[in-house]
Amino acid sequence: TEKAAEVEAWAAQLRRSDTACLIYTSGTGGMPKGVMLSHGAILSNCKGAYHLLKELGLSDEVFLSFLPLSHSYEHTAGQFFPLSIGAQIYYAEGIEHLGGNMIEARPTIMTAVPRLYESLYQRITRTVARNGGIKARLFGTALRLGSLAYETPAALSCRQRLSNRVLDLLVRRKVHGRFGGRLKALVSGGAPLNYDIGLFFTALGLRILQGYGQTESAPVISCNLPHDNRIATVGPPMIDVDVKIADDGEILVRGELVMQGYWNDTQATAATIQDGWLHTGDIGEIDGNGYIRITDRKKDIIVNSGGDNLSPQRVEGILALEPEIAQAMVYGDRKSHLVAVLVPEEGLDDATASKAALDAAMDAAVDRVNAKLSLIERVRRFILADAPFTIDNSLLTPTMKIRRHKIIALYKDRLEALYGKG
Repeated sequence: TEKAAEVEAWAAQLRRSDTACLIYTSGTGGMPKGVMLSHGAILSNCKGAYHLLKELGLSDEVFLSFLPLSHSYEHTAGQFFPLSIGAQIYYAEGIEHLGGNMIEARPTIMTAVPRLYESLYQRITRTVARNGGIKARLFGTALRLGSLAYETPAALSCRQRLSNRVLDLLVRRKVHGRFGGRLKALVSGGAPLNYDIGLFFTALGLRILQGYGQTESAPVISCNLPHDNRIATVGPPMIDVDVKIADDGEILVRGELVMQGYWNDTQATAATIQDGWLHTGDIGEIDGNGYIRITDRKKDIIVNSGGDNLSPQRVEGILALEPEIAQAMVYGDRKSHLVAVLVPEEGLDDATASKAALDAAMDAAVDRVNAKLSLIERVRRFILADAPFTIDNSLLTPTMKIRRHKIIALYKDRLEALYGKG
């Protein structure tokens, strides 16, 4: 038809360098900025994802989409990449329906943020603890031997290797079935994945590939390889992507994936892209195998009154692994020690019955965490949040990262008061 011919003629005039979309950043540290991405940037990401995952035998893939499509991670990795390989996409009905959706969709690949994997970890461990008995013991053994097989495979005895094979049938196959039974890979991005969470899924026979990116890079910069997965890293750069480390440790990125700039903000664009290199704002290093390790956000680093640099994300991640703690934010820039805002796990109020019992449970959880931390990382005091951090109250981004500046603004007086206590 005439209309179809008109559309085809318009499409034929498009160039890779033309602007494809405008996506706003999540606003973890301030006002969101509009990121202009070209068609070439998105296509570069799709090409990189294909080269990364082709060893899995990409054919008749099924993706289960969980994140909002307004986020660059889902926009590319959960929408355009699946379309580029002719995959099916199912859309999850929400985290409370995720278990049923996995059984229904039977995904082969799933992309999500660490917060989702943390939630799945909590659900799985709670269910196992509640069931108890021989099943819990088998599950614990599968975790222990699976972790050993990943971290120090040479240390496994013949008997342990045989036991581990048997546990593939008794434990791991059942866990795999809960995810639909066809899963080739879980991909994690949008925020740092806690090592213990990554090891947990790996030990259960679920391949979880941690990647790294940001809206300004369309968004994927690097990702772990299926055949050489190093949980503590975010993998090597994607194909056709250059990465280097600046003198101050900042990760710099160059390639077609880099944004055209911020919408109506030439000053911010000039500060972020210099000589063709995207200044990510992340601190990291590249190991001898070319794998990138992220150590922190440049802007998030806490410098205490003694001049020590601390990673708030590391401390918060360890706090959130405790069964009593759902969410955490630590505070202490230019202070003598750290304090925190903690959100108790849902239902803990009911389980503890009284404020004194709740405080005691939270104290015990923080004490357990402090035993794992260095002296300067320990949380000396804390307050309990009035409500959970959510997307609706603007304390979480759409990818469930905390909006640090907003939480600090909300609780600053109470946090400062903690330093006045004896």
